[in-house]
Amino acid sequence: MNIINIENIAKIYEVGTEKVHALRDVSVKIDKNEYVAIMGPSGSGKSTLMNIVGCLDTPTQGLYDFAGENVSQMNDNELARIRNKQIGFVFQTFNLLPRSDALHNVELPLIYAGLSKALRRERAEEALENVGLQDRIHHKPNELSGGQRQRVAIARALVTKPSIILADEPTGNLDSKTGEDIMTLFDNIHSQGNTIILVTHEEYIAEHAERIVRLKDGLINQDEKVRKRIRKTSAQMESN
Repeated sequence: MNIINIENIAKIYEVGTEKVHALRDVSVKIDKNEYVAIMGPSGSGKSTLMNIVGCLDTPTQGLYDFAGENVSQMNDNELARIRNKQIGFVFQTFNLLPRSDALHNVELPLIYAGLSKALRRERAEEALENVGLQDRIHHKPNELSGGQRQRVAIARALVTKPSIILADEPTGNLDSKTGEDIMTLFDNIHSQGNTIILVTHEEYIAEHAERIVRLKDGLINQDEKVRKRIRKTSAQMESN
């Protein structure tokens, strides 16, 4: 079942008198519970595609159907409704409120959704527990490591129970070991039935996905199913 259906979309930006074709006739379908990595060099159009998929922008032409709704021509308020209810965002820079603790940062989307204080707290605590931070709920971002801050951001993305998780370079500000820990967390989230769309320029990060869509010059250059890497368990590594 398609949750995302993009047909022949293009995105053109006007820079002065020049027209920049960020995307050209792109078509892609993503099914519920798929794990997809979007890759491409700088200027390939992957950020533009991510913004359109995340309802942060609209295409200049073409169709974008999200979970049965045509979002191609939606206004800003309608796009905000889709973003708030259907999409969980995880960014490279975490985007946490520095003066708020982990619990309040995770609660934020539920405040906008109008949930009661008691239900917000219950859902936020559950989300933090799911990412292994149940003992850090009252710590502020500057009291957490980079990996822990990204876990808070992932909990915030999950707390609304969205249709998709959209992660933009989620390990970009982390060392390789912490990045692998975060990607293992994404693997676990996917195994629970979540749809994940990951934007990255790192091959070893993209290898966590089941499918890689590669962009070049605003076009899809390659769209292939991939075998997920076989990761050794700690027990296996100790036996070697």
